[in-house]
Amino acid sequence: MIDVVQARTHGDKLHALADNAKLPASDKPRVEAQIQTYNTWVAEMNALRSEGDELLNELVSLLNAYKKSVEFDLIFCSDEDFLYRQKGQLKLDNTILEEFLPRLFDARLIPGFARQRGLECGPKASFAGLSFEGPLLALSSGGVYVKRKDQDFSVTRQHKLRITTPSNPDDFFEQDFHISYFATEIKTNLDKTMFQEAAATAGELKRVSSGSKYVLLCEWLDMTPINTKLTAMDEVIVLRRAKRLGSNQRSTFSTAAGRREKRQWYSDFLDSHPLSFEGFKRLIWHLNECFPAEEHDSEDIVLERGYF
Repeated sequence: MIDVVQARTHGDKLHALADNAKLPASDKPRVEAQIQTYNTWVAEMNALRSEGDELLNELVSLLNAYKKSVEFDLIFCSDEDFLYRQKGQLKLDNTILEEFLPRLFDARLIPGFARQRGLECGPKASFAGLSFEGPLLALSSGGVYVKRKDQDFSVTRQHKLRITTPSNPDDFFEQDFHISYFATEIKTNLDKTMFQEAAATAGELKRVSSGSKYVLLCEWLDMTPINTKLTAMDEVIVLRRAKRLGSNQRSTFSTAAGRREKRQWYSDFLDSHPLSFEGFKRLIWHLNECFPAEEHDSEDIVLERGYF
């Protein structure tokens, strides 16, 4: 089975916010109430016993309800400006997906995980390259450099690397590292710079493991779409199936009065662009392609279908 790291990334941010000395007094009881809502959300997800599409649909429904309670009820509807203006630094809303995503790495959704051994899932620094620094530098003193790339989520296996020099067996380099077989990054608003950085990362990871997959997730699109076939990425999934609101619209949200005026409009906007079941199902499809429940390339299967 796969070892999934279930970090309380978002929960930790909520607790840190409750202890933040800059939090307005009127927002403190609202944050404390949100912590209780968070605990309920986690308990409800833990209690799910379904499988396949039914499980995914239940998870996504719970996610959308909880995410709106943070983005709209807690942040947008605050009578103070602290939460809205500081949300980028507080990382309240954008850590929800980070905490949620490991729940999709489940054998009830990806049956192929049941036949895997030694795989790990979670935020990992994955192996991206190896270089030798020079002939005069001992291997044990920095003569070898292992390049790693941080991933929001990846399915990896740990390996151990040992390099020795026959002319000097006492000089060696030894280090553990992780190879990523499936990697994904999450962006709230995907712009062209982020897209290009992700494409470069995907290229580095696939040079290490050519059969790996790299999928980029975003909530809102903030660029003109570019064909991913021109990159090493397998796909970009826009979870809300919508463009980011324009800066002229967002600027009206910077004050409590502006948000109050647009409260119903923004609530309706979020409801009309939920995180889509189909988007997450597409991610699950990629995972099942990468970790099939049955071996697709065995001789009998290839001969039966007539191609490979």
